[in-house]
Formats: sequence, structure tokens, C-alpha cells
Amino acid sequence: MSRNNRTSVKTTLIVQGLFIVAFTIAWFFLSPNQQRRISADIQSGRPLVDVKFTNQTPATVAPFYDDETVVSDEELAAVLTKVLPRFSREKLRPNYLEHALRIWRAEIEFNSPDLVSGPQMAEFLVNTGQYLASWGDDSEPILELEPGGVRVRWGGNADTSVHHDHMLASMAEAGVTLDTPVFTPARQTTMEQILSEALRDFRLDERETEWSAMAFTLYLAPQRTASWHNGEGRRITFDLLAERLMRRHRKRGVCLGTHRVYSLMSLLRLDEDNEHELLSASFRRKIMQFLHGTRERIIASQDPDGSWPPNWYDGADAAANTDPTQPAYRRVIATGHHLEWLAIAPKELHPPHDSIVRAADWIIQKTLETPQEEISGQYTFYSHVGNALALWRKTSAPEFWETWRAAHPDAEQLNIAAEDTPENSSQNDEGA
Repeated sequence: MSRNNRTSVKTTLIVQGLFIVAFTIAWFFLSPNQQRRISADIQSGRPLVDVKFTNQTPATVAPFYDDETVVSDEELAAVLTKVLPRFSREKLRPNYLEHALRIWRAEIEFNSPDLVSGPQMAEFLVNTGQYLASWGDDSEPILELEPGGVRVRWGGNADTSVHHDHMLASMAEAGVTLDTPVFTPARQTTMEQILSEALRDFRLDERETEWSAMAFTLYLAPQRTASWHNGEGRRITFDLLAERLMRRHRKRGVCLGTHRVYSLMSLLRLDEDNEHELLSASFRRKIMQFLHGTRERIIASQDPDGSWPPNWYDGADAAANTDPTQPAYRRVIATGHHLEWLAIAPKELHPPHDSIVRAADWIIQKTLETPQEEISGQYTFYSHVGNALALWRKTSAPEFWETWRAAHPDAEQLNIAAEDTPENSSQNDEGA
């Protein structure tokens, strides 16, 4: 090797060494999130979520009231009978199960073989083998393995979760822990990986954020994690989530805009339960102002029969602006969902008590007089009715049902007909 070549190699090694030293020094001055992003760029991937999961059990938003004037034991039992999970195992819709699971929870065991118990519901959603047994081996799995987590396939098809992060939020409400086994087509992991991917995948400009906000609040509140960075490196906080939920017109969003209200009320309650570690004082005030505005609108828009119209957000102008051709189930959506969030709301956010009683009377009568086939075809809407009424008795559907069933052994002797689980339904993205 010539002298010039030796000099060239030596110079190159010195430059490389200096670069490595400079890079190493600079690396330690970067934030953890910047380090993750650079590592991901080098590996041509997205950075992993920067949340350490120290808590496995999701939070619970406890109801405030045990009010027999809203719903009696007999009425509650009759309504819950209508929304028992009487699903065919063939081509079982994830959306049906998600709604049933959030009400009946993951531990309920039914005595009737015609009903899907809680553990079966949860396993169907997180076990690819069970999912394919229902939909067929040629079906596309609902769980998709990503480098840093598990993605849930969602969309408008019957074999998907209908809304982004809806499965995750439903599992959280059902009490499913983060160490619960998850079986993807490739390997076994845990629920923690579904939450990790959801946190990384979240974007503030998404069309729907109600379910993401609910899931993140329930799983992160117990460990008081108030912020994280998504896959684009943006810092996400619960303040930003609240702002996103409030910034659009009240009519926007899932279920006629009512799920935004429920998610905000849950966030506010869990912030209070965790010593205000999730929200800033200014956003606590903004949420309360938003909810007070909602209260004024439902007071002004309630119909004489007690129901709330689909355009409840129009307040005093609701009656004049109501479309008389709208299907009746839209009133079920509005009335059931408002009763649901009011059950976890402080009294200062309530309309007059008589308004609540009249709304409950209307929804109970409507549910009981509706044929079972129609209830089954619109299960997601009526599931919220059952949950709302249970909350008004300061209980949950499984807790009440187990007590009721013990005193009424024939409670689950149901006549399950094929038409109880129709192939098609009138559900759509406004209320699913």
C-alpha cells in the first residue's frame, strides 16, 4: 500500500471516529422521544410508544345514583332480558360483541347455552383462531401484527370493528386487563400491544376520537399517565384530546354527537378520581362549560313524551328542525345515550329530575314493546339503554343479573329463534 493510500485510510478512520464521538455526545442530549424517532428512521419503521405500562387493570367510572323512580328492579330485569347476548356463533359480528361486552363485562357466565358468556366474547375478539372459526379460514383476520404492536382491523364491513379503537374501548369498559393473552395470526402477545399500537397510531385529525379517548383514559388514568408521543413524534395530552372532542359542532360525532359527551364526562370523573393528574385546570373548566351547554340543550329539546330527538343539539329549535321521516331508532340512540352519561354526571349537570324520569319511562316502554327481532337487529343502540338503566340503579348489568337470576331461576329460559339474529340490520356509523 502506498504512502498516500495509508494516509487516506488513516484520515478516513479519524473522521469516522470523530463522527462517532460527536454522534454519541449528541445522542445523550436528545430527548427520549427524539432517540426513538432516530432509531425508527434507521430501521425504516415508526418509533415505539413511549409509555411504560405500570398498571394492568382499567379504571371504572362508578355511577352516582340508586334511583328506583328512574327504573324499578322489574323494569331493569325486563330491559336486560331484551339485550342479552343471544348471538349466532356463525359470522359473529365484532361490533355486536363489543357492545355486549362493554355492558355484560368479561366475567359474566350465563347458564343458557344460547347466550354468549363474557369470557367467550372477549376470546372471540382477541383470539384469531376463534374469529376464523366463526368467519371461515379464508377470512381476513381482525388482528394485524405490527412491528410495535397489534392493529385492530376496522371499517364498515360486518366482519370488522366498526370504529377506530372501539374494540379497545369496549375491552377497557369490560374490565379486560392489559396482560390478557392475545393471539394474532403470527404469534401470541397481550392486550398491552393493542393499546401500544393505538397510542402510537392516534392522530388528532381523525374523524372519530371518542373511542380512543375513552380507551386511553380508562387504561392510563390509574397510572396517571397524562401524555405520550404518537408515531409522528407529536406529544399527545388529555387536554388535547378534550379539545378535539369539543371543538366541532355538537351534532358531529358518533351516535348523534352523544359519545363525545360520554367520553368527556368519563375523562372528567377519572381526572377527579386521580387527583387531577390528567387535565389542566383550564381544561377542566372548559369541559364543564361544554357539559353545561349540553344540559341546556337537552332541557330545551326534550319532547313531551320524554324522548330526546336526534337533533337534540338544536335546543329550543329542535322541534321546528326535526325531520319527521327519520326512523324511530334515532330517538332510541339519543335518549339512551343521554341517560347513560347523566348517570355518571354530578347533579349540577342534570336537567330537572322529572325530565330524567320521563326519558326513562319512554325508553323502557319503547324497549319492551319492540319485537325481539328488531332489538337484535339494532342491538348496538339498545345495548346502551340496558347499560344506562343499570347505572341509574348504581349497579352494572352482570351484577344485577346474577342477583336477579338467583331469585328467578327461569330468567334465562329463552326462546331463541333464528330471526333473533338477522343477517342484516339497520345499524350504521352514527350509532354503532
